[in-house]
Amino acid sequence: MQKETEIKLRASRETLLALREHPLLKKRNKSGWSRHELFNQYYDTADRALAQARVALRLRRDGEQFIQTLKSRGQSVAGLSERNEWDWYLDKAKLDIKKLGDDCWPASLAELDKKTLKPIFTTDFVREKAEIAWGRGKTRVIIEAALDLGQVKAGKQSEEICELELELRQGDPEALLELAAELAADLPLMPCDISKAERGYRLHDADGYSLQLPAPELDATMPLDDAVVALGWQLLGNSQRLAEQYRFNGRWKLLGEWLQQLIELRALLGSLGQAAPRASSRELRELLDALIQDWRPRVEAGQDDEGLRKAAPGQFAEELGQTRWGLLSLKTSLWLLQRSWTEGRNARGDRQGAAELGKWLLHLLAEEAKALQLPRYQQQPEDLAEQSPRMERLLVWLHMARSVLELPEVDRLYGELAKLHELARQPLVEDALERRVEQAHLVWTLKAWKLLEK
Repeated sequence: MQKETEIKLRASRETLLALREHPLLKKRNKSGWSRHELFNQYYDTADRALAQARVALRLRRDGEQFIQTLKSRGQSVAGLSERNEWDWYLDKAKLDIKKLGDDCWPASLAELDKKTLKPIFTTDFVREKAEIAWGRGKTRVIIEAALDLGQVKAGKQSEEICELELELRQGDPEALLELAAELAADLPLMPCDISKAERGYRLHDADGYSLQLPAPELDATMPLDDAVVALGWQLLGNSQRLAEQYRFNGRWKLLGEWLQQLIELRALLGSLGQAAPRASSRELRELLDALIQDWRPRVEAGQDDEGLRKAAPGQFAEELGQTRWGLLSLKTSLWLLQRSWTEGRNARGDRQGAAELGKWLLHLLAEEAKALQLPRYQQQPEDLAEQSPRMERLLVWLHMARSVLELPEVDRLYGELAKLHELARQPLVEDALERRVEQAHLVWTLKAWKLLEK
């Protein structure tokens, strides 16, 4: 068994050509580019037992060589993934189920009759690969760069494969992200948290691709810095999966959910105070602000305009043809992996970063609740929109970390505050001011809000 650490980056055909000649890869290319035609048949049972167990079984032909591979789904966020992989070199193009022993086969599939495994889809593509190596500090980094172009086919359905894979052979995983970010600064590259196998399964079932990563396990006693990592990865990973699925099927609801992940990530970055000095997140906030500024009006206007909804997939494709979305994703991944906000902060920032999440969060919410001054906006509801950023900072924590709070009816607090925020974002049409006043009063009278304002 070996552990595979890689990042996948969706690209266009033009970008693949440009990558082959990119100065950064050209300078570090130690092997030259070699071309391989790879034919891959994936296997599963009729009820997709392997997919449910998060493993993929593949038989590959590379020239005259046949390779049987079993991969387990490990941690995968924002395109950067770690998986366990077993390879067996075979003499012929026939699945050898005897190789699938207890040392690699999932315990959850122990009762499965392996004779029921059958071909379900193929991923055939041309791969151009090269060994990319350079010195990083006192260590040497070796990465296999692969330019893949081909198709996934499941029955009569198909989807193009057009991507850059960077697989770590030697060195720190940070080096993968650093290289990817440098390339994404010049070329449109979209971190893609979906494997070729998952694409094949998605062709069978368009809704089978999971859009939400498992919720992070938060504890009231964990340090704030650890919570920032967990929540940041969650929001970034969700945004990647939603972007991929919206690109795939153009369902309007997914675009709004994608935008919401960006809004919550922006609110998270803006809520951390001295624990994350503003200079440490300036680049990320600027990238997020630009995306939100462009997409929020489109999404809000599209709620009541079918023409705008129909135009949105084409506009999103244009967005993916630019560099900023991929660059934001990769820069954020590096920021989280390196915990960049902890570098160079003062002693008070260190204390806040090490503070217990439950205590720090209660203090933050109390400060924000008092500063919101809800009684004022019961008198001046026309100005409530100016408090949208503050409400978003409250909402991101109430949404993602309310399990660590010792407040009464905290779920209701989140729901009612979310309604108030929605009203604050809506145009001032007939009776809008009255509804703002009523909702602001309702939030202000909640038990949890009263405790925060004490």
